[in-house]
Amino acid sequence: MRVAFTTFAILKKPYGNPEVQEFDDRTPAVFLEAENASGFIARARESSSSELSNFHRDWGHWGKFCVPRFYTLGRENENDQRASTLSVWKDLQSVLAFAYSGLHMEALRKRKEWFLEPAWPSYAMWWVEDDHVPTWQEACERLELLHDQGPTPQVFDFKKCFDAQGNAVDLKGLRDASRRAG
Repeated sequence: MRVAFTTFAILKKPYGNPEVQEFDDRTPAVFLEAENASGFIARARESSSSELSNFHRDWGHWGKFCVPRFYTLGRENENDQRASTLSVWKDLQSVLAFAYSGLHMEALRKRKEWFLEPAWPSYAMWWVEDDHVPTWQEACERLELLHDQGPTPQVFDFKKCFDAQGNAVDLKGLRDASRRAG
């Protein structure tokens, strides 16, 4: 079993606006750091031209790009304000170690400068079979389920985690293990 991890936020302004440009400028380096992180397996990457909006790109096995119901703004490059990722990790410790360290942690500290205050989960995790590639649709459904029902073995966050068998996981134990590994 592996961990699927999705993030979702809404920028204060569309991409290209100076108010959020620093976020956009940091994104490639954060993706590179994730790809080089221990336990990283894969992330959703478009198979087609980056000139197309995310909604029109070919995402291959990751499926058609979509967003959870919380996003009601633009869907073209000039008015797109959503920031979202979808990735697969070896285990919870790997996701935790990446999310709360390095460039990603620096970006988390600045999130109030770039993003609207969320009234929805900004990330979600769930277990997938080793040969399963999660889709954008699945990520949206899991974010919405986490919003509607809270953490369960089907979808959870770091406040309340579950192992692949559905047992609650102690976050303090995870943090300690990731510190020892890192």
